[in-house]
Amino acid sequence: MRSPLEDENDSPISDVDIDPEEERRLLKKLDWILLPMFTMIYCCNFIDRTSIGNARVAGLETDLGMTGFDLNIALTTFYIAYISADIPSNLLLKQWGSNWLAFLVLGFGAVSIGAAFVQNYAGLIVTRVFLGLAEGGTLSALVYIISRYYRRSELVLRVGIFFGTSPSIAGAFGGLLASGLLRVPDFGMVKTWRKIFLVEGIITTVFGLVLLLIVPGDPSKSKILNAAERRLALARIDADQVIKTQGQKEKTTLKLVLRSFNFITIACIICYIMVNMSFQGMSLFMPSVIRTQGNYTTIEVQLRTVPPYVASVFWVILNAWISARIKMRYAACFLIMMGAPVCGTMIMTWGTDNAAPDTVRAVVTGAIPGFGAVGAILAVWTYAPTDAPDYRKGNLANLAAISAVCLLVVATAIYIWDENRKRGRGDRDGRLEGMTEKELADLGCYHPQFRYQI
Repeated sequence: MRSPLEDENDSPISDVDIDPEEERRLLKKLDWILLPMFTMIYCCNFIDRTSIGNARVAGLETDLGMTGFDLNIALTTFYIAYISADIPSNLLLKQWGSNWLAFLVLGFGAVSIGAAFVQNYAGLIVTRVFLGLAEGGTLSALVYIISRYYRRSELVLRVGIFFGTSPSIAGAFGGLLASGLLRVPDFGMVKTWRKIFLVEGIITTVFGLVLLLIVPGDPSKSKILNAAERRLALARIDADQVIKTQGQKEKTTLKLVLRSFNFITIACIICYIMVNMSFQGMSLFMPSVIRTQGNYTTIEVQLRTVPPYVASVFWVILNAWISARIKMRYAACFLIMMGAPVCGTMIMTWGTDNAAPDTVRAVVTGAIPGFGAVGAILAVWTYAPTDAPDYRKGNLANLAAISAVCLLVVATAIYIWDENRKRGRGDRDGRLEGMTEKELADLGCYHPQFRYQI
């Protein structure tokens, strides 16, 4: 298999010596470029998705004539579209490259702007559908792209930084921005909640245009790296693989797509559903819950949503660092359970770490947050208006969900330990009999020499 960079000095990527000092400099460069950019992207994604919660307390339902479960239906519509888009979007990303990510950001920014001008409930539903289609592939794309640059052992801290902190930063910033915008005089028909959608949409759209110029491509041709750095980046990833691909992507096939749904992937999806149910429920309904707890003004409600998100930023970074140090995703999940329910970071990384080859990784990074959005749908209906003001059913449902995650994490860790033990004593070596070179490369995480990470 010939690498795209092999022609530069007629030697394969696998022959590149990985100098520790050069690798350290490359990692530092990647961290300073990719992590701030990806954090900003997912902040925009999360703000545009959850700003409807801030808009609600600013008069959205009254202005659009919404009653009863209308808001719950609108939120559910978004997540149905979100779920349907995730895996197809990631496979398009694998085929078309990183510019697809920039188009996604432009898409959900434009839809958010459009939401500022809806005149009725039907218009809101339409915008939620298109917002779900645009946002569905964003997180998947970010995790997939970053997994092309970092070793498996390095992935958890990086995903923890951009994925773990972005919702918290976005939640805090969204509340502050909403409270500030509500103090700004109305302009034209853009009043109260409409200002929230319009300004946040404009910020995202401008950022999407910038991304068209700066979004990082595949390591084999990335403009953020010079030729030597590209070769080193590919050599590092090859060193992490059982079958050396030298940066090449295999052809997407239905067999590889279906092979993606193994025990670990399914367990991670179920865990993500449970965690998402808890975290998304609080993100979407926190302003409404706070409003029922006192005689607060709309601006006071928005400001009171900020502190919980600020606290969780520090907690999730600490846990991502601990997980990277001890090289165990499983143990870090329990540490996170003691605080805010934000272990989606660990679950995404756990699934991604144990997914190979490239097509399987693209599907897994799409499937976990994609199907995991079912948890957000459950959250929408656990926090029903009939359960106000205490929302006891929603809170009890969250407690049960997190307890179930603990049990499933233990079961998955035991499965991985047992499977690695079987591979170590040769019980899976029979899979290699009679296979061609291509079939061996496509085995990925099913290769007897591949070791799953706990």
